[in-house]
Amino acid sequence: MSNDAATAEAEGTPETVTPVPEPIPHGLGASLPPADARAKTEGTFPYAADLWAEGLLWAAVLRSPHPHARIVSIDTSHAREMPGVRAVVTHEDVPGTPLHGRGGRADRPVFASEVVRHHGEPLAAVAADHPDTARMAAAAVIVEYEVLDPVTDPEQAFEAEPLHPDGNLIRHIPLRHGDPEAAGEIVVEGLYRIGRQDPAPIGAEAGLAVPRPDGGVELYLASTDPHGDRDIAAACYGLSPEQVKIVVTGVPGATADREDQGFQLPLGLLALKTGCPVKLTATREESFLGHTHRHPTLLRYRHHADAEGRVVKVEAQILLDAGAYADTSSDALAAAVAFACGPYVVPNAFIEGWAVRTNNPPSGHVRGEGAMQVCAAYEAQMDKIAKKLGLDPAEVRLRNVMATGDVLPTGQTVTCPAPVAELLQAVRDFPLPALPKDTPEDEWLLPGGPEGAGEPGAVRRGVGYGIGMVHMLGAEGADEVSTATVKVQDGVATVLCAAVETGQGFTTLARQIVQETLGVDEVHVAPVDTDQPPAGAGCRGRHTWVSGGAVERAAKMVRTQLLQPLAHQFGMSTELLQIADGKITSYDGVLSTTVAEALDGKELWATAQCRPHPTEPLDEAGQGDAFVGMAFCAIRAVVDVDIEIGSVRVVELAVAQDVGRVLNPAQLTARIEAGVTQGVGIALTENLRTPRGLVRHPDLTGYALPTALDTPDIRIVKLVEERDVVAPFGAKAVSAVPVVASPAAVASAVRAATGRPVNRLPIRPQAAVATGA
Repeated sequence: MSNDAATAEAEGTPETVTPVPEPIPHGLGASLPPADARAKTEGTFPYAADLWAEGLLWAAVLRSPHPHARIVSIDTSHAREMPGVRAVVTHEDVPGTPLHGRGGRADRPVFASEVVRHHGEPLAAVAADHPDTARMAAAAVIVEYEVLDPVTDPEQAFEAEPLHPDGNLIRHIPLRHGDPEAAGEIVVEGLYRIGRQDPAPIGAEAGLAVPRPDGGVELYLASTDPHGDRDIAAACYGLSPEQVKIVVTGVPGATADREDQGFQLPLGLLALKTGCPVKLTATREESFLGHTHRHPTLLRYRHHADAEGRVVKVEAQILLDAGAYADTSSDALAAAVAFACGPYVVPNAFIEGWAVRTNNPPSGHVRGEGAMQVCAAYEAQMDKIAKKLGLDPAEVRLRNVMATGDVLPTGQTVTCPAPVAELLQAVRDFPLPALPKDTPEDEWLLPGGPEGAGEPGAVRRGVGYGIGMVHMLGAEGADEVSTATVKVQDGVATVLCAAVETGQGFTTLARQIVQETLGVDEVHVAPVDTDQPPAGAGCRGRHTWVSGGAVERAAKMVRTQLLQPLAHQFGMSTELLQIADGKITSYDGVLSTTVAEALDGKELWATAQCRPHPTEPLDEAGQGDAFVGMAFCAIRAVVDVDIEIGSVRVVELAVAQDVGRVLNPAQLTARIEAGVTQGVGIALTENLRTPRGLVRHPDLTGYALPTALDTPDIRIVKLVEERDVVAPFGAKAVSAVPVVASPAAVASAVRAATGRPVNRLPIRPQAAVATGA
């Protein structure tokens, strides 16, 4: 104790102690907080809807009220004559390629010209000096329709008249694996239906288009694939890609590619036509009508198994409703067919998969597309096998799960870590939650909340399982590549990479990579625009793997530049030097200096690319090494069901997941919990209803998203860190696979509680009423 402290204690005066600040999280493996967290919580973060420019005009889009109709005429004269209206554009004003689309197929028009193919399809757009004027002018555009009968049943699409010049069939995948004559001692069958889910971003689409002096245009958008959007826009505008620049503004949440091209493309057309900046903010209804949704799916399954419950053969038919346009339906179908048997060893598999056009709203990329739908079906089949043989559902799954080295029905060997048995055992052995007390004081624990259940005696508890798998990155020969630049000057590092931060945490990861590699605390990630080299779309864990890998390689190149002079001075290689906690030291302790001293005013920079190993398309028998890597998750669901009225309360979801390596514990936990919660919505409430092709209740009142009050206890019981050696850092994508597994787990638990088959998602109340209740 110091003399001053002793004197203070003797005199009875407390010593003033300066608190030691908590160390700032640093590098990979730390829970580094997002750089924009404060701005978002304080409401100062600039989103696309906050944009402004001098001389701003406002835009509105006219959308079709019919799902299917022939356009007889479009009269824009009344709209053009309205005071304050500066421009009206239709299909006649598209100077370049009139068609656009994702997934390699340009099949969607900017504006409908001859035929309307879905409810909400754009027909015209207006720019005016006030948003109300723009909306009134759009409503004043007179369209004469010849209403046609819509094709809304995907099974009817095979025989219906072509809805599109490319026909109704988008893709057919016949998968053939093993012996078609193989048979098991028992056979179980099922017919399953998965509804249409909407991404429901927290902020509706918004953007700003600004004309450029060179005749081009700049688009300020919440884009998740700026270079892809730029190329589509340039083709439609009749411009070179260099004349179109996309600047990414704050993305208000994105679970996948959530952009509505029918919203973006008219925006730039209006700016080019008026010569003025034009802004458009979509209403929630327009958001629901415009962007793509999850594919509604019809699945027919037949499983053959032996007397021990081991699967002998799987036969399945999978039909995806793509809606009016192709978008990414081909990719979704490939995932659905390839993973139709789940993470199980299946020696014989015969799968037929189709994606077809209808007059329903377009379907596209939504987290876990294809894999989520088939997971709900194959897990229901596993429950049926267990029930028929009188076995425990978890035990039946354990007898069939795959491991590293096993072969998918596509013929691809699983070379990545696949600890599926370990995951399932972890959730199976986790203690079950306590039963609720059967007293009035605890009625809030019952299904439906206060006053929600009939009698406590009608509540049954069920336990079920779901095991999901997803692929990471693109598939079937997609060229996955990303480029990043790392610069260091005056002790501050800057990362330039066109990977968009959509909530997946890329900007935080990039900072952590540079901190760990270079020992520099202050790291900034530059805003994204298309002047930077492309990084691809923000989905399927791409940016953790590909863009994170590019940042790591660039940072290592800068590290070499930093260490080379020191290594040369001391006569050693750079591999014998290490950077930790802002210090550079040699293996023998001879050299010890700080990173700041080594930089000494230098400006260092490097640019690098990351490109994973190539894949190949599935062949005519559904065979091929189509995927770069895979991730797995096991979930045990515990539910309480009022078997008289069919209300369901999810009590707990226990999660075990293989993550490769934990790069940011807090961020990883949040991503898993968010994915599980999204899965609960898919299982119980989320269903965008489209009777006869008309979107019913396109708002957040009619579309029931789960809230914090609907979120169950989520227990992450195990994270398996078995690194994938081909992935940078060894990490795997974490957010999609809980979305895939959790709806299947909830449905399995409801089956256990009620004895009902539960063959549809979301689960309807009548499906949760026990037989004889």
